[in-house]
Amino acid sequence: MNLNLKKYSFNTIFLSFIALLFSACSPQATFRIIEKPITWNETREQLSLQYLRERHGLDKEQATTSPQMVVVHWTAIDNIEVTFDVFDSPTLGGREDLTSASNLNVSSQFLIDRDGTIFRLLPDTTFARHTIGLNYCAIGIENVGGPEAPLTKAQLKANENLIRYLRKKYPLEYVIGHNEYQLFQETELWKEADPDYRTVKTDPGDSFIKKLRKNLSDLNLKPIPTSY
Repeated sequence: MNLNLKKYSFNTIFLSFIALLFSACSPQATFRIIEKPITWNETREQLSLQYLRERHGLDKEQATTSPQMVVVHWTAIDNIEVTFDVFDSPTLGGREDLTSASNLNVSSQFLIDRDGTIFRLLPDTTFARHTIGLNYCAIGIENVGGPEAPLTKAQLKANENLIRYLRKKYPLEYVIGHNEYQLFQETELWKEADPDYRTVKTDPGDSFIKKLRKNLSDLNLKPIPTSY
């Protein structure tokens, strides 16, 4: 092998190594959660404990959950800061369909922006009001978007990465869309005191949740009930 060929081979190997190093260190290849906590004060804690007791029949000393599923949502708001402001208040304002059950504001543990950036609003196992009948056993993931702003490919990938991360920490059995929550009414997981307290949901879009579950098929999650 002549000197020029040796030099070419060395340069090729070196440049390939540098390219691989940059690829491994790029933002696209790095899983990050940005802490962006919503207000958790005495009011929110007491309302959460009250909700656990009166809606789920669970008398607890701390407003915590035991995650067995992830529920994926969309915000129906196309702006991350507006969404944060909506969730930040411990109490609801003006939503009669929800205040009849509790004055505790809605929220979730995670919020994903349009570009796939993941924010943690509450600790993983801190109680959040996001899914009737299942809050006590579910981690909620909200995605910025809605019917007029369908969720993005970046959000799909971010949800997948986040759920894989959560599955390593908790015995998660289901990943469902908010639109599928009523399918659990006849299961042992369902805990809602009022048989008439239901809302009709379409988030995060049927196509999105099906693609997400397909991408997570290697986790061998349980299939969701098919009827109720």
